Amino acid sequence: MQSAINKKNEVDFNSSWEIVTEQLRKEFGNATYKSWFSHLKFVDVKGSELVLEAPTRFIREWIINNYLGKIKELCRKQKANIYSVDIIINKKRNVTSINAKNNVITSGIDVTGQNVGVIGLVKTSKSISSPLDRRFTFENYVVGNSNKLAFMAAKSISENNEVVPGNNPLFLHGGVGLGKTHLMHAIALDIQKNQPERKVLYLSAEKFMYQFVKSLRENDIMSFKEIFRGVDVLMIDDVQFICGKESTQEEFFHTVNALLDMNKQIIISGDRSPSDLDGMKDRVKSRLGWGMVADVKSTDFELRLGILKSKVNNIQKADVPEQVLEFLASKISSNIRELEGALNKVIAHSNLMDKPVTMSSTQEILSDLLRSNEKTVTIIEIQKKVAKYFDIKLSDMSSAKRARCIARPRQIAMYLCKQLTIRSLSEIGRKFGGKDHTTVMHAVKKVDELRAADIELNKDVENIINIINS
Repeated sequence: MQSAINKKNEVDFNSSWEIVTEQLRKEFGNATYKSWFSHLKFVDVKGSELVLEAPTRFIREWIINNYLGKIKELCRKQKANIYSVDIIINKKRNVTSINAKNNVITSGIDVTGQNVGVIGLVKTSKSISSPLDRRFTFENYVVGNSNKLAFMAAKSISENNEVVPGNNPLFLHGGVGLGKTHLMHAIALDIQKNQPERKVLYLSAEKFMYQFVKSLRENDIMSFKEIFRGVDVLMIDDVQFICGKESTQEEFFHTVNALLDMNKQIIISGDRSPSDLDGMKDRVKSRLGWGMVADVKSTDFELRLGILKSKVNNIQKADVPEQVLEFLASKISSNIRELEGALNKVIAHSNLMDKPVTMSSTQEILSDLLRSNEKTVTIIEIQKKVAKYFDIKLSDMSSAKRARCIARPRQIAMYLCKQLTIRSLSEIGRKFGGKDHTTVMHAVKKVDELRAADIELNKDVENIINIINS
């Protein structure tokens, strides 16, 4: 008897459901209808409950979160005693694929109805997720005052299997080559290692835009939505590249909203803070700045030196004098990649020529690079900064006074001119009152010895270098 009633209910409401779906199409438009409502199938009416079927968990959750109230309202107009709507998953549906004809990546629902996700569902070696650099780990990331906040926020995300309150989304911003991508890779690698059940998708903003445009061209936007909104952690690098791209921004905004609503973690990087992203819509800026915004600032001398020491320790057969590392850290201050590249070049030359690394060989090998980085550091600037630091007159730098309170700062200034510029000893001597090159050589040697033996003087030299490079 009950079976007969169910059959009658199904027949009675089938035509009503067609009316409801047509009203949904009119109210929300063809695009929304095709993306969401067209996938719903009427199953049954059980008393006061309407039962519908969705092909994936993602579609089910999205409709429940965004359109369930409207569906109930329209259904009640057709059948007054409907008070609830239940959407079930079609558990027999096979795993679907995005652009299967090109065998790019598969994603969807398996026979148990569980979301299979993105990572690990690749038919071929190609993947929508960008490759990770295994060298970019937290262990290899040198932390200083300029990047400590960003590092701690990134580490917090990787160590928690749930979203950290106040840390979602995490927006990392800073100039080129300061370590943002290193942190992004470190998060992904750490989650991949310690929480393999979490689905992580990492890619550049350009690749996001490419995949979006591709899905539009192939009329497959639904599959695009499933992949990007079916992950636990979404990581987008260099978000500034979608500035000015209105349709991509719109989809990006809806993707971010959907994941935040589902309590999924989002990590974004850019070359500027969200509020400074010209060409980005205000509501997108607002969403990106909603959580933690961490500035990866320019490095100071101490951090750059630490990075170089760490790199040397990780390279076999690398014997680089401390003096050379300090020279590189003081001369190349704008870009960590450039700094590490300079060190690699010096070590490679040493190994190839089977000669030790020296200051003179380093200056010769990197002459072009050093010249390009010598934008503001001049002999006169060094003299001014040293004179101010030790509270002496600028004219004392070129005087013949031998009092220790003047002679020592003058020697330090000569030493720094040798370390921070590519001027010859003779040129430096001429700027210090026409002194001979041997005087400058003696000053450099003397300060080198004092730095090794006198902690306070060494700290003074480091402070001055930081002042000059700031």
